[in-house]
Amino acid sequence: MSVGIFDSGLGGLTIWEAVTRRLPDLPVTYYGDNAHAPYGVREAGDIHDLTRAAVEDMWDKGCDLVVLACNTASAAALRRMQEAGVPDGKRVLGVFVPLIEALTERGWGDNSPPREVAVGQVALFATPATVASRAFQRELAFRAIGVDVEAQACGGVVDAIEDGDMILAEALVRSHVDALRRKMPRPDAAVLGCTHYPLVTEAFQRALGPEVKVFSQADIVAESLAHYLSRRPAMAGDGPGRMLTTGDPERVSARATQFLRRPLTFESA
Repeated sequence: MSVGIFDSGLGGLTIWEAVTRRLPDLPVTYYGDNAHAPYGVREAGDIHDLTRAAVEDMWDKGCDLVVLACNTASAAALRRMQEAGVPDGKRVLGVFVPLIEALTERGWGDNSPPREVAVGQVALFATPATVASRAFQRELAFRAIGVDVEAQACGGVVDAIEDGDMILAEALVRSHVDALRRKMPRPDAAVLGCTHYPLVTEAFQRALGPEVKVFSQADIVAESLAHYLSRRPAMAGDGPGRMLTTGDPERVSARATQFLRRPLTFESA
């Protein structure tokens, strides 16, 4: 048994890297649904069905705890899956809540009523599907009041990052930040709502300016998972970790190695 980290493609590797750095003895299985990527331009129902099928496969493979290291899947599928019921002894978590807890300066698992927080205007940068879901705004409303969120769908950034074209990715980031500023000229904070975006965090920060605090997910989610497992150590598991893909393992391995700039080897899911 190992902890599972799921993504539609390669973006979740930023979460995988942060988790394995924060918890080096934790057995972790990464599962990329590369055969059906990208999720960010799919309809919500399709995203839910693909996510649920992948998570159930991960449960069958011994990952009792699965983290959806994909904002699109978290936005479109997580709440629906949890409301439909999760088998005994299994868990599925998303990446929105840890980010919102950090943004609103809440402690881990703080379920107190929503309250006023330091930030008043928040820029959200995410995939079109995540923006359309309004899941971030919904989860934020459970924890904070008086926060204005302006969302910007960042078309093209994920593809540019996965293709290794960082010049294009940074140009697109500047363009999307400019578009956001036309709607919200002076955000207090910016949320990078896609697990690919940690690789271009500095580009977002440069485009937004030093006065805007940028929240990126990888280390935040890793720390939240560490807290979760400290309270539920039985979910950590003791089996081997694996790198799995529904796509072509050789091709995915090559792209993942380029993506994180370290050797990674995938096998068929």
